[in-house]
Amino acid sequence: MTPPELGAHGPSAASVLELRGVSKTYGQDSARVHALDGVDLSVRAGELVAVMGPSGSGKSTLLTIAGSLEDPTGGEVLVCGMALAGMPPDRKARLRRRLIGYVFQDFNLLPGLTAVENAALPLELDGVAVPKARAAGLAALEALGVAGRAGWFPDQLSGGERQRVAIARAVVGDRRLLLADEPSGALDSVNAAEVMRLLHEACQRGVAAVVVTHDAQLAAWADRVVLLRDGRMTGSTTRPPGPESLLVPREIR
Repeated sequence: MTPPELGAHGPSAASVLELRGVSKTYGQDSARVHALDGVDLSVRAGELVAVMGPSGSGKSTLLTIAGSLEDPTGGEVLVCGMALAGMPPDRKARLRRRLIGYVFQDFNLLPGLTAVENAALPLELDGVAVPKARAAGLAALEALGVAGRAGWFPDQLSGGERQRVAIARAVVGDRRLLLADEPSGALDSVNAAEVMRLLHEACQRGVAAVVVTHDAQLAAWADRVVLLRDGRMTGSTTRPPGPESLLVPREIR
């Protein structure tokens, strides 16, 4: 699915996402706010990274910059080895459609489309023939256990089912990077844990994922947890071997 102009970067790529000294400021003079300040972050294929921190620490800004939805004030961002700085808007849009998937807290499904139509939408927007796009959408739904709801509309689905459809839409095709902003915030604890399990499974298939969450128990699904505070990375920990055995740093709890 990856076009030649975007390069052929498979799951073996060393880093799917790299942030090098990334900064972001808003406003001017006395009203200037440093949303991010010299952030360095590298995420490998197959790795799930959780980002935690207090409100206003820059977590959502980090995701929008990582996903090329917003440009940094300083520093470099690379996705699959491609620098985003100076990339023409149309090429950047293609990169988002083909390589990056987003999962939002409020699902963001289109109410007038069925589950399979929502899942296939990124491919159809990218010019893939409808039958082929729908087949890929159905395969993504099947992988997430909701193929039986393919013909249902979002308002006919439970919250957990809607989030599964949203994840299917985020990973459909040949996506390499998955960005999730509080994807379990609208769910109960059981479904929230299930969402993290599904994201973890996507990473086991070679996707790189960055998940913003405020819940340390959900962050325990991650291979690595990084802490943001006042726009700076102030802590990082890696899960030792063993199922869900991540030791969450005291300052994150």
